[in-house]
Amino acid sequence: MKPPSQTVGTLLILLLLLSSSTVAQKSLRNVAAKPLFRDPVFDGAADPVVIWNPRVKRWWMFYTNRRATAPGLTGVTWVHGTRIGIAESADGGATWKYVGTAAINDGTGITDVTHWAPEVISDGKAFHMFLTVVPGVFADWNHPRTIVHLTSTDLRNWNNAEPLSLSSDRVIDAAVYRLPNGTWRLWYNNERDRKSIYFADSRDLKTWTDKGKAVGDQAGEGPKVFRWQGAFWMITDVWRGLAVYRSDDGQTWTRQQGGNLLEQPGEGADDQVKGGHADVVVSGDRAFLFYFTHPGRRGVDEKKDTSEQRRSSIQVVELKYQDGLLSCDRNAPTYVRLVSMN
Repeated sequence: MKPPSQTVGTLLILLLLLSSSTVAQKSLRNVAAKPLFRDPVFDGAADPVVIWNPRVKRWWMFYTNRRATAPGLTGVTWVHGTRIGIAESADGGATWKYVGTAAINDGTGITDVTHWAPEVISDGKAFHMFLTVVPGVFADWNHPRTIVHLTSTDLRNWNNAEPLSLSSDRVIDAAVYRLPNGTWRLWYNNERDRKSIYFADSRDLKTWTDKGKAVGDQAGEGPKVFRWQGAFWMITDVWRGLAVYRSDDGQTWTRQQGGNLLEQPGEGADDQVKGGHADVVVSGDRAFLFYFTHPGRRGVDEKKDTSEQRRSSIQVVELKYQDGLLSCDRNAPTYVRLVSMN
């Protein structure tokens, strides 16, 4: 028989091993799925934005649902006629399930209207969506596009549509952030000016004053602005991965050198191509980049136009900060558990 001291020691070791095993299992359960999400309706999930839904106590992801698998659509009609899809995560962002579409009264009265690239924020009293609205379904890109402000109390139903008067009749991809002085700043893509990124300011999220160009050194779209590691950051989709800009005041931007994020293909499922139009969620001292891919656009089939090239998937990767630069490793497991906001 073992002495009591040895028995106690053995039990302690076993308890530590069991505890370590439990922690490891929990960590494994929080490894993000790859792909993170595919839309079950049209398989065209793109342009994600992620926000905490306090009513259901789940993270919600809003996204453009391109009609990738719809038959008989010519030109770019499959990118039009889209509705905003919603996915939900109960485990802090590692896995997602489809929960339907947003009920949006955009004020146009058009049945075949197009909804793109929502930005969704909370001001503490209500939720606000800044939505790109195209007045119809078109086979080409030569048509007006407007950013419309809507409000909601439940994140599902959106009303009180107010088109924003901005720099041109072709503006897309809003991003909104509240500055330290209380001013709300909106960044967007002005397609009339070589797809430069412009910005506007507001004190109440309703009345906006356009301030001109923010970034114009290269064409880009889908700006996302966030504050992390003591600086403002802007990420834009430049179709060769994601360009990164840094700012001390949210107005003057310096482009990060050394290549774009997600420019080089990854190795995981649906991730072996460049990444596009992203959202960033800052959670505690960590930051997560949600982006989309066109998995079929690679190899000898890259230039084809079938449902395989049209379909898109959502992915996530953790951002890293070192020596003033942002980076990410899309081939490493992403352990994600977004901090809940009760």
